[in-house]
Amino acid sequence: MSRKSIIQSLEAYGVKKVLDYLDSDPDNNVLKIIDWLIKIDKEERYVGSQAKFVRQYLINPDNNWTQLIKSLWTDIDDGVRKKLFENILINSVIIGEKLQDKVRERYQCNIPWAILFDPTSACNLHCLGCWAADYGNKLNMDYNTLDQIIEQGKELGVYFYVFSGGEPLVRKNDILKLCEKHSDCAFLAFTNGTLIDEAFCDEMLKVKNFIPAISVEGFEKETDFRRGKGTYQLVIKAMQILRAKKLLFGISCCYTRKNAEIIGSEEYFDDMIEKGAKFAWFFTYMPVGKDAVPELMATAEQRGFMYHQIRNFRETKSLFTMDFWNDGQYVDGCIAGGRCYLHINANGDIEPCAFIHYSDSNIREKKLIEALTSPLFMQYHDNQPFNNNHLRPCPLLDNQDRLSQMVEKSGAKSTDLQKPEDVHDLTAKCKTAAENWAPVADKLWKESNRSGSSSFDSGGESSCCTTL
Repeated sequence: MSRKSIIQSLEAYGVKKVLDYLDSDPDNNVLKIIDWLIKIDKEERYVGSQAKFVRQYLINPDNNWTQLIKSLWTDIDDGVRKKLFENILINSVIIGEKLQDKVRERYQCNIPWAILFDPTSACNLHCLGCWAADYGNKLNMDYNTLDQIIEQGKELGVYFYVFSGGEPLVRKNDILKLCEKHSDCAFLAFTNGTLIDEAFCDEMLKVKNFIPAISVEGFEKETDFRRGKGTYQLVIKAMQILRAKKLLFGISCCYTRKNAEIIGSEEYFDDMIEKGAKFAWFFTYMPVGKDAVPELMATAEQRGFMYHQIRNFRETKSLFTMDFWNDGQYVDGCIAGGRCYLHINANGDIEPCAFIHYSDSNIREKKLIEALTSPLFMQYHDNQPFNNNHLRPCPLLDNQDRLSQMVEKSGAKSTDLQKPEDVHDLTAKCKTAAENWAPVADKLWKESNRSGSSSFDSGGESSCCTTL
């Protein structure tokens, strides 16, 4: 065993013993563990800053964050919790991020903390405005390709993987097989939830390292409007099974012009918490693909509404929330292009972002490190952040012409699975939204800077990815 492997094994063993100590009496030991994390990461490169943030809330036993953390012991299966803590805290953070830093320094390029990839373009739903290919016209990455992505990712220090699609659970057997083989990794899936049943949940309990993030558009009316009649009831049934099995799950919410006020309401947050969700991803609708509906794009006022609501509820609700766009201030802008994550579609095309369907690399022809040093990804590396106002992080939605410039300079091509989309046509669909959001974002940015640092301030690039 190499010196590096010995050190990593000792670190992992130490953290495992700490987790065992925490499990023995979480109410009394959690603050001791937090203090230990702060002590071992004095430079706040990995978890120190987050630990300090968490500590200031955990002092109060009635705080919403205290209640959320305690619920992980009352609501989640012991084996699942231990496995996810081990894979995320030890492998992704303590071991993974150190390796990422070394590879980043060696190649002078972005190295991601997470990899998002699509096992399939197939989906059992036909959601309004979705770019996913038709269920009968599906593309799939074979198991060996999926496995190789993870193997290559671990060489870079990546231990967190996210499935998307299409509907990834169309390939549930291969997903479970990957979870079992790569038991040292944590896996999350953005799923419509309709294929989650008792049998699948039993398999989740066996592998212990898979987390679903179920897509919901609000209550029944809003969800069925975009996803089809009866979808909401299937989603709720899936949540009931997951909760009964004591499995960790969260939600994925796309806010649009039709549902922003519902998704951002206190009633909705309380309902999702009551149903057992522990975290929530928030996205704004992007007009990507030939079937896009630009009229669904949220207004600047609605995006501002979500900005305020999510921040308000972080102080009061037992739900960990992340806003893919409006949280740019906490992670220094755009996290795509391999800075914190990248996307690989079902055709194997390696893309900077799930919403940016342009590429100059394919996983069947290039290794991940070759893609990360390719012209397109280096354009991201050299141009991030795209705006000094990190509430305007996106090169497509928030900063006109930044994406088209990078695509043209790199020679990247459209990877749209149905119909290639000229980057200028795509950018044009976001022009009005960018113009309307700019003054709102500038006002919010000035206000946030005057109010001082936020509870999610990360203190550095590596830890910003851990925060997400």
